[in-house]
Amino acid sequence: MFGSRSSKEEKAAATDKVSADLSQPRDPQAPKGRPTPKRAVAQSQRKAVVASTGNRKEDVKRARERRRAEMAKQREALANGDERYLPTRDKGPVRRFVRDFVDSRFSVAEMFLPLAVAILVLSMVRQPTIQNIALLLWLGVIVLIVLDSIGLVFRLRKALNERFPNEPRRGAVAYGLMRTLQMRRLRLPKPQVKRGERP
Repeated sequence: MFGSRSSKEEKAAATDKVSADLSQPRDPQAPKGRPTPKRAVAQSQRKAVVASTGNRKEDVKRARERRRAEMAKQREALANGDERYLPTRDKGPVRRFVRDFVDSRFSVAEMFLPLAVAILVLSMVRQPTIQNIALLLWLGVIVLIVLDSIGLVFRLRKALNERFPNEPRRGAVAYGLMRTLQMRRLRLPKPQVKRGERP
């Protein structure tokens, strides 16, 4: 009622611009390149995307089925490495290179879980010498993991600078470190390279 005509026109122009920007896929690590839409604009876009049938139960059922289908595609992509359906954190050539770089080498951190269980069992034995050995093993494993992780950080940064000098690499090294903490057979997306193979 009291809003000016120009602000309404600006809203409409912003909506058109945002919908045009959303139609093109973009690299998840690239800068956004557009202003964040106003809440009203974003809500209207969400409502436009999900076509309502008028029946609330039917809409919920459709949304659940759509979500289930998307999750199934994502699980399949995590198993076979299909880039199209991977989660945003795993998409892009930089993240793929980091995964291959980590998967191609052995790291001490991936053995942390089995070693932790073994050391925990040793520490439960009621003999002081065995408990001291367990404590020394804990310290040794932690030192080895820290040293291995520091070495990985330097090597991975160097490899990323050589391979992707002009691409955004924010968070790639931390992504690689988190991957080393998982046992190889439990990693998702599944490893696509063998040990010793150059990525």
